[in-house]
This record gives sequence, C-alpha cells and structure tokens, in this order.
Amino acid sequence: MVGKQGRVTGKIGPGLVGEVMIPIRGGVEAFYAHPSVADEEIPVGAIVVVVEHFPPRTVYVAKALI
Repeated sequence: MVGKQGRVTGKIGPGLVGEVMIPIRGGVEAFYAHPSVADEEIPVGAIVVVVEHFPPRTVYVAKALI
C-alpha cells in the first residue's frame, strides 16, 4: 500500500476523516484517509500518495508531486 497513488473523494483535513479511492487487487477500493502532515487540508479530486497503512482500511496520505 505504501507508495500507491489515489484520488481524494472526501475532504481530508485536521479533525476530519476523509476518503480516498486507491487502485488495488485489480480494482479500486475506498479507504479512510488522514493527512500525514498535521494541519494539511487536501481537497476532493486531489491526487495523493499513501505514506502509512493501518489495516484494514485506514491510510495516511500526502499530496502527490505531479
């Protein structure tokens, strides 16, 4: 999971549990997402990269450098 890219489908920010869609296992799955940088906000539609994964469905993400 770490290093995979996904798209934000629910706003990510301080005090919020966002959502990202990540391609995995031949499909695309939803994961609960938190920002890896404490006060960062990531809007819907942004591309992110997974920094940490806590099974089964929680990830910490950062904005992808495109």
